[in-house]
Amino acid sequence: MSPDNPDPERPVNEPDRPAPPRPSEATPPTAEPPAGIPHGGFHPGEVGASTAYQSSPELSADEPRRPLRAVATVLGFVLAFAVLGAPLGWLWAALAPDTPVLKTAEGAIYAEPQPEQPIAADGWFSLLGLAFGVLAALVVWYVLRRRRGPVGLLAVVLGALAAAPVAWQVGRRVGLGTFDRLLATAPDGQAFTKPADLRAGGVDWLLGVLPVPHGNLLLPAFGAAITYTLLAGWSRWPSLRPEPDLAAVSWALAGTPAPTTAPEPPAPGAAEPPRG
Repeated sequence: MSPDNPDPERPVNEPDRPAPPRPSEATPPTAEPPAGIPHGGFHPGEVGASTAYQSSPELSADEPRRPLRAVATVLGFVLAFAVLGAPLGWLWAALAPDTPVLKTAEGAIYAEPQPEQPIAADGWFSLLGLAFGVLAALVVWYVLRRRRGPVGLLAVVLGALAAAPVAWQVGRRVGLGTFDRLLATAPDGQAFTKPADLRAGGVDWLLGVLPVPHGNLLLPAFGAAITYTLLAGWSRWPSLRPEPDLAAVSWALAGTPAPTTAPEPPAPGAAEPPRG
């Protein structure tokens, strides 16, 4: 250091030459991208997390929706649930009690003035229908993970609407052949039973073409819609699909271990911080 050269880092014989950077002012080294990620497409932190987010196969559902594929998915689930309505009807016929009747000249009449069996048949169908809707919603929620949202809700509701009439028609026909034969051949006064049927539900035909279920035939769809809506409302992911932890992915791509939430214990003999 001299009066002509106040900067100790600059050579005396070259006063115009810029001084070399000091260690504290040196440019920090840039992080190199991991293998498999091109230069310019990775930056530690948020950009790295975004790159991993886009390359994850679990989240490829964010690609543009294909309407035909969505329609095919809905129709497939509607057909599958309609087929499952047959075993549901057999289960209902096995659990619902038959109603005792008497043969008369006008036909079959109840053997009791106010029988409870028809009410029990409606009750069993309602309970089984609600359980079917809840299970259907759970199945669609976990199977259609990439289609969670309106597509999944539409698939489960339409599927439950299709399964309910199938279950009703299959269940009411279990033992119906025996009842019709006894009704035609049995003498007056003979007692037998009538298979379970619904009194609080049925199907109306709109314009003679479109079937519209009503009554407890709507309970499976009601249970499915409520369950699926609750699952969506309590989902911790805004997109309703599992997403990775962007912070953890960012730290992993940067090659730095993620910081722990718990503070490190103080070193032995360290001074205790002031209190108060």
